[in-house]
Amino acid sequence: MNQYCKSLNKYQRFKSREVYIGDIPLGYNHPIRTQSMTTTNTMDIKSTVEQSMRIANEGSDYVRITAPSVKEAKALQEIKKCLRQKGYKTPLIADIHFTPKAALEAAQIVEKVRINPGNYADNKKFKVFEFTDDEYENELQRIYDRFSPLVKICKENGTAMRIGTNHGSLSDRIMNRYGDTPLGMVESALEFLRICENHNYYNIVLSMKSSNPIIMVQAYRLLVNKMMKENMFYPLHLGVTEAGEGMEGRIKSSVGIGSLLEDGLGDTIRVSLTEDPEFEIPIAKKIVSRYDERHNHKKINNLNDNIINPFTYSKRETFQRLNIGKDNVPIVITDLSQFDKIDSNLLELCGYSYLNKIDKWSLSDFASDYIYIGKNDLNIELPLQLKVIKDFEIWKDSKNKKNIYPKMNFQQYLKNSSSDSMIFLEINSNEKLTPDTIRLIKNDESIVLILTTNNSHGMVEQRNFISKLIKNKITNPVIVSRNYDNSDLENFQIDASIDFGGLLIDGLGDGLFIRNSKVDSVKDINDLSFEILQSTRTRITKTDFISCPSCGRTQFDLMTTTAMVREKTSHLKGLKIAIMGCIVNGPGEMADADYGYVGTGLEKISLYKGHDVIKRGIPSKDSVEELINLIKKYGDWVEP
Repeated sequence: MNQYCKSLNKYQRFKSREVYIGDIPLGYNHPIRTQSMTTTNTMDIKSTVEQSMRIANEGSDYVRITAPSVKEAKALQEIKKCLRQKGYKTPLIADIHFTPKAALEAAQIVEKVRINPGNYADNKKFKVFEFTDDEYENELQRIYDRFSPLVKICKENGTAMRIGTNHGSLSDRIMNRYGDTPLGMVESALEFLRICENHNYYNIVLSMKSSNPIIMVQAYRLLVNKMMKENMFYPLHLGVTEAGEGMEGRIKSSVGIGSLLEDGLGDTIRVSLTEDPEFEIPIAKKIVSRYDERHNHKKINNLNDNIINPFTYSKRETFQRLNIGKDNVPIVITDLSQFDKIDSNLLELCGYSYLNKIDKWSLSDFASDYIYIGKNDLNIELPLQLKVIKDFEIWKDSKNKKNIYPKMNFQQYLKNSSSDSMIFLEINSNEKLTPDTIRLIKNDESIVLILTTNNSHGMVEQRNFISKLIKNKITNPVIVSRNYDNSDLENFQIDASIDFGGLLIDGLGDGLFIRNSKVDSVKDINDLSFEILQSTRTRITKTDFISCPSCGRTQFDLMTTTAMVREKTSHLKGLKIAIMGCIVNGPGEMADADYGYVGTGLEKISLYKGHDVIKRGIPSKDSVEELINLIKKYGDWVEP
C-alpha cells in the first residue's frame, strides 16, 4: 500500500499527535510552526542572545542553538535566562550531534533537544562491511543503552525531542544494511523512535532532511507510510538541508518543503539559507501562508488510485516530438505575448545575445527553448535553436511557419485536423477525460499538451490529471503551465517553485510554461524556470552548490567563503560542490557532492573528493585556490 497522506485530491492536514515545546505546541490542529537556528558561537552568550532576539522578532516560533559539547550545553542556561529577563519566551531547542553528555545536560535546560541518529550513539566512518543479524541486534542493544538515559531525562523534565535523520549522515550500520536510501533514513529514525516508545515517551518530532529535494520528499512520504502502518502519528519537521543562498536557496527550500505541505504533511518548517538566520523566517512564513485557506479549493475530479510510486523517482513515459518528451530534459517556454515587438533586446532576456561583429547568436545556459508570442508577428530573424509558439487563429494564416507551431484549444483542434509536425493543445486540468478525448489524443502523435490550472490546489489537480493520462496509457508529452497574478517577486518565486517543483519531483512534466502578467522582467521568469529545473535535478544548467546555513560550530566566515567559491567555480556546469561549515555537517551531509570544502578547525579547511579527504588543515586564506587545484587534478576543471 502506497498511502502517505490523507487524500490525493483534497487538501487535508495529516493530523499528528500534539507535542508541546514549552508553551507553543505543534501538530494536531495547531498552525504550521516556523523556526531558525543561530549562527553565533554558543559560548558567546551576548551575541547568541542578540541573534536569538532577532530571530524571535521576525516571528519565529522556536529558536535552535547548537550544543556540540557539554560546555555549550551548560551555556544554554545563561542564554535562556538572559532571553527570559528581556521578555522573550520563545522556546529554545538544543542541537546535538555526537555528544550524549551534552544532550543530557541540555535536556534539563531547554524545551527541546534535537539528535541525529546517524551520529548520536552510532558510528559514521564510511566503512563497508557486513552485519550478521546477531551483530545488528547487538548494535541496537548498545544504542538502546546509550540513548535511554536521554529519553528518561526528557520524560522527567517534559522536554520534547526531535529525532532528525540527515541523508548524508547515516551510520555505517544503516548504510551497510539499507544503503544510502530513503528507506535507510526512515529505519534510522524508527529504531530510535521505538526506544522512546519502549519507555512510554511520546513527546517526539521527526525529520528526514536532505540537500536533494527528491530524496527528502520520498523519505518523508515513506516515513508517514510506515507510521500509518504502525499506528504512529508523530508531527513532522520539514527542511531541505544545505539549500544555499539567495534565489537558489529559496527555490530549493520551497520545492522540497512545499511538495510535502501540498499533501498536508508537515507541522513545523525551517528554511536553511546560507544567510543570517533572521532572513529565513519571512520566507518560511510566506511558504506556510499558502495553506491558510487551502482547504477551500475547488473540487478536484477524483482519482482513487495512486498511479505514481511516491517513494521512487521515475520519469513519466512519453514519446518524443522534436526536442520534447522521452529522454529529453524538460524544455522552457518563455512568454513574450505581452510585447508588441520581438527584438534582440528582448531575446537577450531569454538567453540569446546577438553578436553584431560576427553576425551570430550566442546562447547562455539559461537560453529558453521556445518563446510564446500569442497573436504577435515576428519582425526579426531568430536563432535556429529557438522555436516559436503562436496562437492558432494567427498561425493558420501566416506565410512563414518555419520553426513556428500553433497553440490550440480543444474546440479549435476538433474543427481543424492537422498533419503538422507538432501542435500545442492547451487543456485545463479540471476537464474530464471522456472516451472520445482519450481516443483523439492517444491517436495523434503531433499533439504536445499544455496543461493549465486555475485551482488554488493546482499542483495536485495537475498531478491528478497526468495520473489519468498514465492510467489511460496516453504518452503525449505534457508541458505544465500556470498563469500567476502576483507582483511580489519573492512570493511568485515561492509559489511557482512549489507548484512546478512538486510535479517534477514525481517525474511529471516535459516542460515548464510559467506566466505572470504582473512581473515585468522576462529574465526573472526565465531564470526562475531554470532554477526550478536545477533544484529538482531534472535539468542541470550550472554548478550545483550545496551550502550549509552555518551555526555556532562554524569557525570561518561561511557566507563570504561561499561567495568566493561560487565566483571561482560557477562556470563548472553540472559539478556539485559542497561548502560545509564544520566536520559535523561535512563528509556525511554533503552526500552526493563531487567536491567538498569542509571546516575542520579555527580558519582551517579540509578538501574532499566525494567522501574521501584529500587535504587536511589548509589555512582558509589559501583554501579556494587549493579547491581549484584539486578540481584540476581530477580533470573536472575547465577555463571560464
